[in-house]
Amino acid sequence: MTQTEKPKAGDMVLLKGLPPGFMDDLPRSEQIAITKVVGSPVLLLGYDEDGRAELEFTDTRSGVIHSVFVEAIYYEAITE
Repeated sequence: MTQTEKPKAGDMVLLKGLPPGFMDDLPRSEQIAITKVVGSPVLLLGYDEDGRAELEFTDTRSGVIHSVFVEAIYYEAITE
């Protein structure tokens, strides 16, 4: 994948950060799980109607699957 190509569903991407206030209303367990994957590869499931990426990961402590929706500035393609 070149740097100009948009990652596609099924690609692994690097979650670089989260929007300010993103986790303010989430339960503590979800905040911990999401914080742990920032800086890690996560699965890109697709894009919503607003163009945000749906990223999925599994909480290694509980086995719970989480999805987050973020704009492109918060993730990047993983190039080989």
